[in-house]
Amino acid sequence: MNELGKKIASKRKDLGITQIEFAEKLNVTRQTVSRWEAGSVFPDIDKIPDIAALLNVSCDYLLRDDVTLESEPPVQGRISRLLKNAEGKKVMISFFDDDADPDLYNTPVTISGFEGSWMKASAETKKGRIEKLIPLSAVLSLEILQEEK
Repeated sequence: MNELGKKIASKRKDLGITQIEFAEKLNVTRQTVSRWEAGSVFPDIDKIPDIAALLNVSCDYLLRDDVTLESEPPVQGRISRLLKNAEGKKVMISFFDDDADPDLYNTPVTISGFEGSWMKASAETKKGRIEKLIPLSAVLSLEILQEEK
């Protein structure tokens, strides 16, 4: 088993995610995850950010042998660097699982801040204004919407 495979397996198990659940979230087979963890193949490079997001670690942690969980910056530090630009703006959120939050599916959302590994968001829906805490691990991508002038 290579270091990448060990890191994926260890973090996945720490989070209580089965290989099947992990594979489904990444749109790969369980056998693919098993091969990654065994070190017989490496994930495609375009899967690394998704794997890192699911495991709540950085790409550096996964890809570099000299980066350990202890040397990882705190989650809040990564959030501020990566997502601070979206704070206060309207965004469209894509989730790993489209059924993860039906209230926010295909709905413009305003990000009002972050708490640990959670994003505070609000939206105007058919049900009225809602405010939610969304786990960052459930977010696949954010698209900042064009601001009206």
